[in-house]
Amino acid sequence: MATQFLVFAVLIVILLVFISLAQCEVHYHDFIVKEVNFTRLCESKLMLVVNESYPGPAIRARKGDTIYVNVYNQGYYGFTIHWHGVKQPRNPWFDGPEYVTQCPILPGTNFTYQVQLSTEEGTLWWHAHSDWTRASVHGAIVVLPALGTTFPFPEPDEEEIIVFGTWYLGNLKEQVDKCLDPATNSDLPKASGYTINGQPGDFSPCSTNTTYRRKVDCGKTYLLRIVNANMDEEFYFAIAEHSLTVVGLDGSYTKPINTNYIVIAPGQTMDVLLNTSSTLGSYYMVGREYLNSNVDKPIADHDAIAILEYNGNYTTSAAPLFPQQIPNSLSQEPAFNFYGKLRSLATPEYPVNVPQESDITTKMYITASSNALYCTPDFDPTCFNISFAASVNNISWANPSESILQAYYMNISEPVYETDFPDEPPVYFNFTEKTTTLDRVLTVQGTKVKVLEYNETVEMVFQGTEVMGGSANHPMHLHGHSFYVLGFGFGNYFAERDSKTFNLIDPPYVSTFITPKKGWLAIRFIANNPGVWFWHCHMERHMTWGMESAFMVKNGGTPETSMLPPPATMPSCEVPLDSATLPSNSELMKNQIE
Repeated sequence: MATQFLVFAVLIVILLVFISLAQCEVHYHDFIVKEVNFTRLCESKLMLVVNESYPGPAIRARKGDTIYVNVYNQGYYGFTIHWHGVKQPRNPWFDGPEYVTQCPILPGTNFTYQVQLSTEEGTLWWHAHSDWTRASVHGAIVVLPALGTTFPFPEPDEEEIIVFGTWYLGNLKEQVDKCLDPATNSDLPKASGYTINGQPGDFSPCSTNTTYRRKVDCGKTYLLRIVNANMDEEFYFAIAEHSLTVVGLDGSYTKPINTNYIVIAPGQTMDVLLNTSSTLGSYYMVGREYLNSNVDKPIADHDAIAILEYNGNYTTSAAPLFPQQIPNSLSQEPAFNFYGKLRSLATPEYPVNVPQESDITTKMYITASSNALYCTPDFDPTCFNISFAASVNNISWANPSESILQAYYMNISEPVYETDFPDEPPVYFNFTEKTTTLDRVLTVQGTKVKVLEYNETVEMVFQGTEVMGGSANHPMHLHGHSFYVLGFGFGNYFAERDSKTFNLIDPPYVSTFITPKKGWLAIRFIANNPGVWFWHCHMERHMTWGMESAFMVKNGGTPETSMLPPPATMPSCEVPLDSATLPSNSELMKNQIE
């Protein structure tokens, strides 16, 4: 009897080991990145995409899984890939921002990323992190609950990925390179239109026959996994005659929010439940730019349109119904009413760990400004006077020609980076009052990072400014960590007054959130991930102009709290090809046809 019991016990242990090993899986993907011909808005052009698709392929995995993605660059210039919202614990080598953690993957070469999921659960995304390449190189990441667990809401019948994108007529890289040429010194490109799952949809030129359609059954629940891959624009989204229930944001669950529209910032991802209980028919799904900068009309002429179409026996000759509840592009109040409702789920199964005031070891007050860049002749040969710049604490970021992470690992700092990023702006004034005086408008370039000890608790308050009349919402994104959004408001931040409004019970836990135009955003996080981690405004034009910096989180005192060594296959830091040396767009299309 004792022998039988021993054999049974051993079998149980073996079974548990196998179950444990099976909990986390390993996935493999190939990304072939090359120029492919697309036709939108009455124009055909070649565009860099992954696996010949726009948007790119979705990656599906479970919480805690490991994903290997072998990226083959068959294009004409270098780029990198970032896994947005994935913390990559102890492994910043695969985070992806160009010249921060790696140099570009050069044409004709490949690089395999290891994407390590940890606490994330819900919808995330991946995108290029080089110049403006992410306009066409992006896709969703679906992180399902770990085996043996489920959603904190009734399991949906089906799911649907919805990716908002920005469309530009012409060759975008050539346009960006021209704008950044000192001889040209012009504004960066603006959107020609917007897309839902790659299509502009009804109401846009030459687009009616290609509108994206999603067929649904009446009486079911659909989980919409929404990605805002737009380059600069927040988006309102609504579906005619349907309500929505928000249940997740940036790979973390939220308290359910019942609403008839959402607003989502560039870089954010959102999980939304849709109950299909309306009358059989067709309904427009509409994405609309929410304009928060100093403009008086939409940048693009048309909403992004898709169609929700019920299955069943019915006849209709009418056009799909339009969502009358979607806010106007210039309406600010609906956006911040929505943002203000976001809360972490904060249950025993999904707890929060909000840092308290007594835990804070570093406080930073960060101004985010539009500027003009001033350079003296002896400052730097790469520096030039331009009319367009942006800064944080009056430092406009300049990419080095080497990887900051690799330099840090090799114990090299200058001339690659400096470790004196300031904790506060150099001068205090009324930040929300328009100013054009030179001492406040002019900024200088630098590659300055902030060094943090392992496990420091950091409070950051971002302050939007009206320097040069350039105020706008700033979707601030932090790599390698998620953070708690304690609060936001309008006007200048005053700690004694505004900290009393902080949500320390169930604040949203995200990696990207809006700093309001002429307002402030307060966040806290624990720097428990060693490495070099970028943080920046996720409006591409602001990041291009320099509204970013990086944290350098030191190793802890044990191997388990220290950064992993670099892979042997890191891309070399050679000078990437300039698009000006490439064949013309017409020549590329001719070669592809032949």
